[in-house]
Amino acid sequence: MMIAGVAGLLFFANACQRQPGTAGERALTSYVDPYIGAGGNGHVFVGANRPFGMVQLGPASVLQTWDQTSGYHFSDTTIIGFSHTHLSGTGIGDLCDISLMPVTEEVNLCRGTPGDPQSGIWSSFERASERVAPGFYSVHLNRYGVDVALTATPRVGFHRYSFPEKAGTTGVVIDLENGTGWDAPVEGFIVQENDSVVSGYRFSTGWANDQRLYFTAVFSQPIRQFLVSDTHSKRNEKELKAQRVYGVVSFDLPETREVFVKVALSPVSISNAKQNLRAELPGWNFEDTAGDARRDWNRELNKIRIETQDSAVKKIFYTAMFHTMMSPSLFCDSNGDYRGADGKVHRGNSFVNYTTFSLWDTYRAAHPLMTIIHPERIADLMNTMIHIYREQGKLPVWHLMGCETNCMVGNPAIPVLSDAILKGFGGFDHRLAFEAMKTSALLDERGLAHLKAYGYIPFDKEEEGLSKCMEYAIADWSLAQAARKLNREEEYAYFLDRSRSYRHYFDPATGFVRGLSSEGKFRLPFNPFESIHRENDYTEGNAWQYTWLVPHDVPGLMELFGGKEAFLAKLDSLFTAEGDLGSQASPDISGLIGQYAHGNEPSHHIAYLYSCAGQPWKTAGRVREIMTQLYSDRPDGLCGNEDAGQMSAWYILSALGFYQVEPAGGKYVFGSPLVDEAVIRTGGGKTFTVKAKNNCPEHLYIQSVRLNGQPYSKPYLLFEEIAKGGLLEFEMGRHPKRP
Repeated sequence: MMIAGVAGLLFFANACQRQPGTAGERALTSYVDPYIGAGGNGHVFVGANRPFGMVQLGPASVLQTWDQTSGYHFSDTTIIGFSHTHLSGTGIGDLCDISLMPVTEEVNLCRGTPGDPQSGIWSSFERASERVAPGFYSVHLNRYGVDVALTATPRVGFHRYSFPEKAGTTGVVIDLENGTGWDAPVEGFIVQENDSVVSGYRFSTGWANDQRLYFTAVFSQPIRQFLVSDTHSKRNEKELKAQRVYGVVSFDLPETREVFVKVALSPVSISNAKQNLRAELPGWNFEDTAGDARRDWNRELNKIRIETQDSAVKKIFYTAMFHTMMSPSLFCDSNGDYRGADGKVHRGNSFVNYTTFSLWDTYRAAHPLMTIIHPERIADLMNTMIHIYREQGKLPVWHLMGCETNCMVGNPAIPVLSDAILKGFGGFDHRLAFEAMKTSALLDERGLAHLKAYGYIPFDKEEEGLSKCMEYAIADWSLAQAARKLNREEEYAYFLDRSRSYRHYFDPATGFVRGLSSEGKFRLPFNPFESIHRENDYTEGNAWQYTWLVPHDVPGLMELFGGKEAFLAKLDSLFTAEGDLGSQASPDISGLIGQYAHGNEPSHHIAYLYSCAGQPWKTAGRVREIMTQLYSDRPDGLCGNEDAGQMSAWYILSALGFYQVEPAGGKYVFGSPLVDEAVIRTGGGKTFTVKAKNNCPEHLYIQSVRLNGQPYSKPYLLFEEIAKGGLLEFEMGRHPKRP
C-alpha cells in the first residue's frame, strides 16, 4: 500500500503530463500554485473544485482564527474534516458545510481542542504529504493513517480514502456541526436510505443568516453500520432544533482498502441533490473525474495565453486567473431550481443562478475582467442580480448562499449592471436592470435617507458616512451613464448631480476629504493617518486613501485641488507619506507604499490616476512596483485578502497593460505591461493580442502604441476594441516619454 505522499504525487505528476483535451490549448494548470495566498492574509481556498462551481471541497482546520476564514491557512497543519463549501479570500468566515472525516478508531464527536490530538475528530498532517492542483487535493492524515484524495464536479464532491493495512474501526464521520468559527448550526438531519446512501441537510446561521444546504452521500462500499449522534455544542446560544448533527458510517474494507464517496449538494432539496449526482457523476472513476476537472480549468486558463521570460510571473499570473474563478459560484441545481433571497424555491429557471457576490471588492476589476474573458457568463450574472432585486426589493450588496449580508458600503451592484449595459451585453432586460438600479439607489436604508436630505451623509447621523457617500457617488455616476444610454434624461441629470456629492467632504485647507456634520462642520480633531475600524468616517481606510476615491470624476477632483499640478503633487505625497494608522485600524489596510494601501480595494485605481492626469510614466513606475513587490509566488504572495478574486484581477489586468478606472463603460487606462505577449480569447472565436516590444524590468515605460497596425494616441483603450479582437502593440523603453 503506497503512502499518501507517493500516491498523491504519482497522480499529480501524471495529471500534469497529460495533454489538454482541446486542440490548440496549452497545459497551463501546471503553472497554478494554489498555495499562493494561502499564507499571510490572503485567505484563499485550498482544495478541489471546478471553475465557478458550487462545490469547493477541501480541508477545514480545527483552528478558528481570522487566518482561517477560508477554512485553511498555510501555517496550520490540522484538519477537522473535508467540507464541501468554502469562501476564498474574504475577511469574514462562513460555510465549511457538510464535512466528512475518515477514521480508524473511536472518536469523540466534537471539534476538539487544538494541541490535544485525541480530543475530537481532527488529525494533524505533514505538509510534504499534501498535493494541490486545480481540481485535485490529497493529503495523509497522521492520526488515522488514511490517504485522502479529493476532486469535484460543479455540484458533487468526490472522495477517495485509502485505509492502512492495520486499520481498526474503519468508517467515515459525517459532521454537520462544525463549520467555521463564524457559523453556527441551527438544524441538522441525517438519515441512512439504503446500504450505500446517506442523505440530510444542514441549516445554519452566520454571515449568511439563513443558510440551507441539502446533500446526498453515496458510498462505494456497503454500509455495515450507521450511527447517528445528537452530540453538539451550544454555539452562539442557539440550540439545534434537530439533534442529528453527526453520522458515523462503518464498513468492511475491500481488498484494495479503498473506499469512494460521492457527495452531491443542493440549495433546494435532497431529491435535487440526487438529481445533481445523476447528472454530473453517475460513475466511479476518480482519475477520469479529476482529469475532467483539470481540463475544465485548463480550458478557462487558456482564455489568456501569455509569454514572459520570468517563470515567477507566469506562475503568479495563472494562479491569479485560477483565483478569479472561485466566485461568483453556482447556486442552482442542474434543473435550474434555486432557493431565492425571498426564502422561496424558484423552479426550472432558464438562467444560471449564482451566489458569493463580494461586490464592494469585485466591481473594481474582477467584473471588468469577466466582461473580457467570460462574456458567456455575463447575462446569467446580470439575471441573477435582477432576480435578487425582485426577491428582496434591492440589488445585492454582499450576497451569500441566498442571503443578504449587507456587508460593506455603497451600492456596488450598480456599477456592475451599468457596465454590462454600457458594453452592450444582451441576454437580460436592460429596462428591468435600470429599474433595479434606480430603486436600490432611492431607498432610505444604509445612509441613503441622509444623502437625500443633506446631499451628503453627515457623521453625526451615520457611522462611516463619508465612505458610504463616496461609494454611493460612484454608483450614482454609473447609474447616470446607464440612464443616458437608455434615454432617461431626467434620471441622468439627477444621478449625475448626486454623483458629485463627494465634493462636500473635500477640505481645501488640508487637501483631504473629511467627515462633515449635519451643520456643515468638519469633524475635529483631524488626523489624516488615523483609522478606527467601523467607528469613524472611513471604511477600512483613512483620509489619505479615501481622498482619491473618485474614479468616476477625476477632472472634478483635480478642480477641488485647484488644478492638475496641485493634484499631482498631493498624489506624489500619498506614496511617500509616513504615519501611524493607530491601534484600532482594520487589519485589511495592508500592502502599504507610503499611505497607498494595495491590500484593500479603495486604493486599486489610484496608481492609474497619474495617466488620467497626463503623467503616464508615473503610473508605469507605480504599477510595476506594485506588481513586482506586493505580489510573489510564495504562500504569502498576496499583500491582503484575495477578496473573491479582486486582488488577482488587478494583477491580471495590470500585467496586460491596462485597467478600467471609471467604474462602468469600459475605458481601460494604460499602465505598464508586465508580460511580453498575451493572446486573449474574447468569445465567439475572436482573439485580442497584446505585444510589448523591448519589454524587460528596465524598460517599463510605454514609448508608443499601435492598434491594428495604426498609431494610437489615446491614453486608454475602449472595451469595444478589445471585444472585437485585434492587435495592440506597446513599444517599451528605459526612459519616461514626457509630453
